[in-house]
Amino acid sequence: MKKIGFFLLALFFLPLCQAQALSEHLTVDMHYVVVSPAEDGSSILKHMINYTNTSDTEYKGDGSSEGVINVRLPQGAFALQINDQSLGIKETGNGFVTTKPIPAKETQVLPFSYQVPAGVPIGLTLDYPLQVMQVLVPEGAGSVDIEGAKAANQGMMEFEEKNFWFYNVEGIEAGKPLTIIYQKNKQPPADEAAGAGTETGAQTGDNQENTGNVTRTDPGFHNPGHLRMWYQSPLKQFNAHILMIVLGAILAAGIGYYLYFKWRSRLEEQRIDADKEEKAFKLLVAKQNTIMDKILELEDSYSHGQVNEAEYSAKLDAYKHHLVQVKLNLRQFIE
Repeated sequence: MKKIGFFLLALFFLPLCQAQALSEHLTVDMHYVVVSPAEDGSSILKHMINYTNTSDTEYKGDGSSEGVINVRLPQGAFALQINDQSLGIKETGNGFVTTKPIPAKETQVLPFSYQVPAGVPIGLTLDYPLQVMQVLVPEGAGSVDIEGAKAANQGMMEFEEKNFWFYNVEGIEAGKPLTIIYQKNKQPPADEAAGAGTETGAQTGDNQENTGNVTRTDPGFHNPGHLRMWYQSPLKQFNAHILMIVLGAILAAGIGYYLYFKWRSRLEEQRIDADKEEKAFKLLVAKQNTIMDKILELEDSYSHGQVNEAEYSAKLDAYKHHLVQVKLNLRQFIE
Protein backbone atom coordinates (compact mmCIF):
# COMPACT_ATOMS: atom_id res chain seq x y z
CA MET A 1 0.00 0.00 0.00
CA LYS A 2 1.39 3.36 -0.97
CA LYS A 3 0.49 6.51 0.94
CA ILE A 4 0.33 9.90 -0.62
CA GLY A 5 2.32 12.75 0.96
CA PHE A 6 0.72 16.12 1.40
CA PHE A 7 1.80 19.69 0.66
CA LEU A 8 5.54 19.09 0.13
CA LEU A 9 4.88 16.22 -2.29
CA ALA A 10 2.50 18.49 -4.18
CA LEU A 11 5.45 20.80 -4.78
CA PHE A 12 7.37 18.01 -6.52
CA PHE A 13 4.42 17.43 -8.84
CA LEU A 14 4.42 20.97 -10.25
CA PRO A 15 6.80 20.62 -13.21
CA LEU A 16 5.62 17.12 -14.14
CA CYS A 17 2.61 17.65 -16.36
CA GLN A 18 2.30 21.15 -17.72
CA ALA A 19 0.89 21.17 -21.26
CA GLN A 20 0.02 23.85 -23.72
CA ALA A 21 -3.65 24.35 -24.56
CA LEU A 22 -5.09 25.73 -27.79
CA SER A 23 -4.07 29.25 -26.84
CA GLU A 24 -0.36 29.88 -26.55
CA HIS A 25 -1.04 31.79 -23.33
CA LEU A 26 -3.19 29.11 -21.65
CA THR A 27 -1.66 25.98 -20.15
CA VAL A 28 -3.13 23.00 -18.36
CA ASP A 29 -1.21 22.25 -15.18
CA MET A 30 -3.25 19.29 -13.98
CA HIS A 31 -6.12 17.07 -15.10
CA TYR A 32 -7.43 14.15 -13.09
CA VAL A 33 -10.61 12.06 -13.35
CA VAL A 34 -12.34 9.96 -10.70
CA VAL A 35 -14.57 7.20 -12.12
CA SER A 36 -17.15 5.52 -9.87
CA PRO A 37 -20.57 3.84 -10.16
CA ALA A 38 -23.86 5.66 -9.48
CA GLU A 39 -26.82 4.18 -7.63
CA ASP A 40 -28.82 3.90 -10.85
CA GLY A 41 -26.08 1.81 -12.49
CA SER A 42 -24.60 4.60 -14.60
CA SER A 43 -21.03 5.84 -14.31
CA ILE A 44 -20.00 9.08 -12.58
CA LEU A 45 -16.96 10.99 -13.80
CA LYS A 46 -15.52 13.77 -11.66
CA HIS A 47 -12.96 16.02 -13.35
CA MET A 48 -10.61 18.65 -11.99
CA ILE A 49 -8.60 20.72 -14.45
CA ASN A 50 -6.23 23.59 -13.72
CA TYR A 51 -5.89 26.28 -16.41
CA THR A 52 -3.08 28.82 -16.02
CA ASN A 53 -2.84 32.13 -17.87
CA THR A 54 0.87 32.61 -18.55
CA SER A 55 0.49 36.00 -20.24
CA ASP A 56 0.67 39.47 -18.72
CA THR A 57 -2.91 40.28 -19.73
CA GLU A 58 -6.31 38.93 -18.78
CA TYR A 59 -7.33 35.85 -20.78
CA LYS A 60 -10.89 36.05 -22.20
CA GLY A 61 -10.79 33.12 -24.61
CA ASP A 62 -9.36 32.30 -28.01
CA GLY A 63 -12.24 33.93 -29.91
CA SER A 64 -13.60 30.66 -31.32
CA SER A 65 -16.57 30.69 -28.90
CA GLU A 66 -18.34 33.03 -26.54
CA GLY A 67 -16.68 31.44 -23.55
CA VAL A 68 -13.25 31.58 -21.97
CA ILE A 69 -12.79 27.81 -21.62
CA ASN A 70 -14.67 25.36 -23.84
CA VAL A 71 -15.24 21.83 -22.48
CA ARG A 72 -16.68 19.02 -24.61
CA LEU A 73 -18.48 16.20 -22.77
CA PRO A 74 -18.60 12.54 -23.88
CA GLN A 75 -21.51 11.50 -26.04
CA GLY A 76 -24.53 10.59 -23.92
CA ALA A 77 -23.34 12.49 -20.84
CA PHE A 78 -26.04 13.80 -18.51
CA ALA A 79 -26.53 15.25 -15.01
CA LEU A 80 -23.78 17.84 -15.46
CA GLN A 81 -22.73 19.55 -12.22
CA ILE A 82 -20.26 22.43 -11.93
CA ASN A 83 -18.78 22.73 -8.45
CA ASP A 84 -17.82 26.40 -8.86
CA GLN A 85 -20.69 28.49 -10.24
CA SER A 86 -18.62 31.67 -9.94
CA LEU A 87 -16.92 30.71 -13.22
CA GLY A 88 -20.02 31.79 -15.15
CA ILE A 89 -21.11 28.50 -16.74
CA LYS A 90 -23.10 28.31 -19.96
CA GLU A 91 -24.13 24.94 -21.34
CA THR A 92 -23.67 24.24 -25.06
CA GLY A 93 -24.90 21.49 -27.30
CA ASN A 94 -21.96 19.20 -26.57
CA GLY A 95 -20.67 20.52 -23.24
CA PHE A 96 -20.27 23.91 -21.59
CA VAL A 97 -18.14 27.05 -21.52
CA THR A 98 -16.91 29.30 -18.74
CA THR A 99 -17.29 33.08 -19.05
CA LYS A 100 -15.13 34.30 -16.18
CA PRO A 101 -11.81 35.71 -17.51
CA ILE A 102 -8.55 34.38 -16.08
CA PRO A 103 -6.35 37.17 -14.62
CA ALA A 104 -2.77 37.47 -15.79
CA LYS A 105 -0.35 35.00 -14.23
CA GLU A 106 -3.13 33.25 -12.31
CA THR A 107 -4.70 29.79 -12.30
CA GLN A 108 -8.38 28.94 -12.65
CA VAL A 109 -9.52 25.58 -11.22
CA LEU A 110 -12.42 23.93 -13.06
CA PRO A 111 -14.13 21.11 -11.10
CA PHE A 112 -17.14 19.40 -12.68
CA SER A 113 -18.87 16.05 -12.88
CA TYR A 114 -21.38 14.21 -15.05
CA GLN A 115 -22.81 10.74 -15.63
CA VAL A 116 -22.78 8.41 -18.62
CA PRO A 117 -25.02 5.36 -19.19
CA ALA A 118 -23.81 2.04 -17.83
CA GLY A 119 -21.69 -0.04 -20.18
CA VAL A 120 -21.13 2.82 -22.63
CA PRO A 121 -17.45 3.59 -23.44
CA ILE A 122 -16.50 7.07 -22.27
CA GLY A 123 -15.04 9.03 -25.15
CA LEU A 124 -12.91 12.06 -24.28
CA THR A 125 -11.34 14.48 -26.75
CA LEU A 126 -9.06 17.09 -25.18
CA ASP A 127 -8.30 20.32 -27.03
CA TYR A 128 -4.81 20.41 -25.52
CA PRO A 129 -1.92 17.93 -25.39
CA LEU A 130 -1.18 16.50 -21.99
CA GLN A 131 1.88 14.65 -20.83
CA VAL A 132 0.14 12.92 -17.91
CA MET A 133 -3.48 12.55 -16.83
CA GLN A 134 -4.55 10.65 -13.71
CA VAL A 135 -7.59 8.36 -13.61
CA LEU A 136 -8.73 7.09 -10.21
CA VAL A 137 -11.17 4.31 -9.35
CA PRO A 138 -12.30 3.76 -5.72
CA GLU A 139 -11.30 0.45 -4.16
CA GLY A 140 -13.93 -2.20 -4.84
CA ALA A 141 -15.61 -0.08 -7.55
CA GLY A 142 -14.14 -1.92 -10.54
CA SER A 143 -11.42 -1.05 -13.02
CA VAL A 144 -10.84 0.83 -16.28
CA ASP A 145 -9.17 0.16 -19.61
CA ILE A 146 -7.74 3.10 -21.56
CA GLU A 147 -7.62 3.22 -25.34
CA GLY A 148 -5.98 5.90 -27.45
CA ALA A 149 -3.00 6.53 -25.16
CA LYS A 150 -0.48 4.61 -23.10
CA ALA A 151 -1.86 3.90 -19.63
CA ALA A 152 -0.49 1.99 -16.67
CA ASN A 153 -2.10 0.83 -13.44
CA GLN A 154 0.16 2.09 -10.69
CA GLY A 155 -1.53 -0.01 -8.02
CA MET A 156 -3.51 0.89 -4.90
CA MET A 157 -2.97 4.25 -3.24
CA GLU A 158 -4.46 5.96 -0.23
CA PHE A 159 -5.28 9.61 0.30
CA GLU A 160 -7.86 11.41 2.43
CA GLU A 161 -8.48 8.10 4.24
CA LYS A 162 -9.77 6.39 1.08
CA ASN A 163 -8.16 3.79 -1.18
CA PHE A 164 -8.07 4.23 -4.96
CA TRP A 165 -6.72 2.35 -7.93
CA PHE A 166 -4.53 4.81 -9.78
CA TYR A 167 -3.94 4.85 -13.54
CA ASN A 168 -1.32 7.00 -15.27
CA VAL A 169 -2.34 8.04 -18.81
CA GLU A 170 0.60 9.43 -20.75
CA GLY A 171 1.23 11.23 -24.03
CA ILE A 172 -2.30 12.47 -24.74
CA GLU A 173 -2.47 14.32 -28.08
CA ALA A 174 -4.73 17.32 -28.68
CA GLY A 175 -7.85 16.43 -30.63
CA LYS A 176 -7.13 12.69 -30.54
CA PRO A 177 -9.97 10.55 -29.13
CA LEU A 178 -9.32 8.89 -25.78
CA THR A 179 -11.65 6.14 -24.59
CA ILE A 180 -12.18 5.04 -21.00
CA ILE A 181 -13.90 1.66 -20.67
CA TYR A 182 -15.24 1.38 -17.13
CA GLN A 183 -16.05 -2.09 -15.78
CA LYS A 184 -17.48 -1.77 -12.32
CA ASN A 185 -17.73 -5.55 -11.80
CA LYS A 186 -14.18 -6.32 -12.88
CA GLN A 187 -11.65 -5.74 -10.15
CA PRO A 188 -7.93 -5.28 -10.91
CA PRO A 189 -5.74 -8.34 -10.26
CA ALA A 190 -4.74 -8.77 -6.63
CA ASP A 191 -1.02 -8.62 -7.47
CA GLU A 192 -1.45 -5.04 -8.73
CA ALA A 193 -2.29 -3.92 -5.18
CA ALA A 194 1.34 -4.61 -4.28
CA GLY A 195 2.39 -1.77 -6.56
CA ALA A 196 3.14 -3.44 -9.89
CA GLY A 197 2.35 -1.04 -12.72
CA THR A 198 0.40 -2.93 -15.39
CA GLU A 199 -0.10 -1.56 -18.88
CA THR A 200 -3.88 -1.21 -19.39
CA GLY A 201 -3.95 0.54 -22.73
CA ALA A 202 -2.04 0.46 -26.00
CA GLN A 203 -0.94 3.00 -28.56
CA THR A 204 -3.12 3.23 -31.63
CA GLY A 205 -1.82 2.96 -35.20
CA ASP A 206 1.02 0.92 -36.63
CA ASN A 207 3.14 1.31 -33.51
CA GLN A 208 0.59 -0.41 -31.29
CA GLU A 209 2.18 -3.00 -29.00
CA ASN A 210 1.50 -4.77 -25.75
CA THR A 211 4.22 -3.87 -23.29
CA GLY A 212 3.08 -6.27 -20.54
CA ASN A 213 3.99 -5.49 -16.97
CA VAL A 214 5.86 -2.28 -16.23
CA THR A 215 7.20 -1.51 -12.77
CA ARG A 216 7.07 2.15 -11.83
CA THR A 217 9.03 3.51 -8.89
CA ASP A 218 7.33 6.91 -9.02
CA PRO A 219 3.56 7.06 -9.59
CA GLY A 220 3.68 10.76 -10.45
CA PHE A 221 0.47 11.43 -8.50
CA HIS A 222 -0.31 13.56 -5.51
CA ASN A 223 -3.35 14.54 -3.49
CA PRO A 224 -5.52 16.61 -5.87
CA GLY A 225 -6.85 18.78 -3.07
CA HIS A 226 -3.36 19.85 -2.10
CA LEU A 227 -2.37 20.33 -5.72
CA ARG A 228 -5.32 22.69 -6.13
CA MET A 229 -4.19 24.61 -3.02
CA TRP A 230 -0.73 24.96 -4.56
CA TYR A 231 -1.99 26.18 -7.93
CA GLN A 232 -4.26 28.72 -6.26
CA SER A 233 -1.51 30.01 -3.97
CA PRO A 234 0.70 33.03 -4.76
CA LEU A 235 3.74 30.71 -4.67
CA LYS A 236 2.79 28.79 -7.82
CA GLN A 237 4.91 31.13 -9.97
CA PHE A 238 8.11 29.86 -8.31
CA ASN A 239 9.98 26.68 -9.18
CA ALA A 240 8.78 24.23 -6.58
CA HIS A 241 12.10 22.43 -6.07
CA ILE A 242 14.11 25.62 -5.72
CA LEU A 243 11.47 26.99 -3.33
CA MET A 244 11.80 23.89 -1.16
CA ILE A 245 15.58 24.28 -1.04
CA VAL A 246 15.27 27.97 -0.11
CA LEU A 247 12.68 27.24 2.58
CA GLY A 248 14.85 24.42 3.94
CA ALA A 249 17.88 26.72 4.07
CA ILE A 250 15.86 29.42 5.86
CA LEU A 251 14.58 26.87 8.36
CA ALA A 252 18.08 25.50 9.01
CA ALA A 253 19.47 29.03 9.43
CA GLY A 254 16.66 29.93 11.80
CA ILE A 255 17.31 26.87 13.95
CA GLY A 256 21.05 27.64 13.95
CA TYR A 257 20.52 31.25 15.03
CA TYR A 258 18.09 30.15 17.74
CA LEU A 259 20.55 27.63 19.18
CA TYR A 260 23.39 30.16 19.00
CA PHE A 261 21.52 32.91 20.83
CA LYS A 262 20.20 30.42 23.36
CA TRP A 263 23.79 29.36 24.08
CA ARG A 264 24.88 33.01 24.40
CA SER A 265 21.97 33.72 26.71
CA ARG A 266 22.88 30.76 28.91
CA LEU A 267 26.48 31.95 29.17
CA GLU A 268 25.28 35.46 30.08
CA GLU A 269 22.98 34.09 32.77
CA GLN A 270 25.84 32.02 34.21
CA ARG A 271 28.08 35.07 34.25
CA ILE A 272 25.43 37.17 35.99
CA ASP A 273 24.86 34.42 38.57
CA ALA A 274 28.61 34.21 39.23
CA ASP A 275 28.80 38.00 39.69
CA LYS A 276 25.91 37.90 42.16
CA GLU A 277 27.58 35.14 44.19
CA GLU A 278 30.87 37.03 44.22
CA LYS A 279 29.17 40.21 45.45
CA ALA A 280 27.31 38.29 48.17
CA PHE A 281 30.54 36.61 49.32
CA LYS A 282 32.42 39.92 49.50
CA LEU A 283 29.55 41.49 51.43
CA LEU A 284 29.65 38.68 54.04
CA VAL A 285 33.41 39.02 54.42
CA ALA A 286 33.01 42.78 54.95
CA LYS A 287 30.33 42.17 57.59
CA GLN A 288 32.58 39.67 59.36
CA ASN A 289 35.43 42.18 59.46
CA THR A 290 33.10 44.91 60.73
CA ILE A 291 31.84 42.70 63.56
CA MET A 292 35.38 41.78 64.55
CA ASP A 293 36.28 45.48 64.65
CA LYS A 294 33.22 46.17 66.81
CA ILE A 295 34.26 43.42 69.25
CA LEU A 296 37.79 44.86 69.49
CA GLU A 297 36.37 48.34 70.12
CA LEU A 298 34.08 46.92 72.82
CA GLU A 299 36.99 45.15 74.52
CA ASP A 300 39.01 48.36 74.47
CA SER A 301 36.14 50.42 75.92
CA TYR A 302 35.54 47.86 78.68
CA SER A 303 39.24 47.76 79.62
CA HIS A 304 39.21 51.56 80.02
CA GLY A 305 36.07 51.50 82.13
CA GLN A 306 33.95 53.25 79.50
CA VAL A 307 31.20 50.57 79.69
CA ASN A 308 29.94 48.63 82.68
CA GLU A 309 29.83 44.86 83.07
CA ALA A 310 26.19 44.45 82.08
CA GLU A 311 26.44 46.60 78.93
CA TYR A 312 29.67 44.86 77.94
CA SER A 313 28.14 41.37 78.26
CA ALA A 314 24.99 42.29 76.32
CA LYS A 315 26.87 43.85 73.38
CA LEU A 316 29.42 41.04 73.29
CA ASP A 317 26.69 38.38 73.10
CA ALA A 318 24.95 40.29 70.29
CA TYR A 319 28.17 40.63 68.30
CA LYS A 320 29.01 36.95 68.75
CA HIS A 321 25.53 35.87 67.64
CA HIS A 322 25.74 38.07 64.55
CA LEU A 323 29.25 36.78 63.81
CA VAL A 324 28.09 33.15 63.99
CA GLN A 325 25.31 33.84 61.42
CA VAL A 326 27.78 35.49 59.06
CA LYS A 327 30.25 32.59 59.34
CA LEU A 328 27.47 30.08 58.61
CA ASN A 329 26.57 31.98 55.45
CA LEU A 330 30.23 32.12 54.40
CA ARG A 331 30.52 28.37 54.86
CA GLN A 332 27.88 27.88 52.11
CA PHE A 333 30.25 29.49 49.61
CA ILE A 334 33.32 27.58 50.82
CA GLU A 335 31.84 24.08 51.02
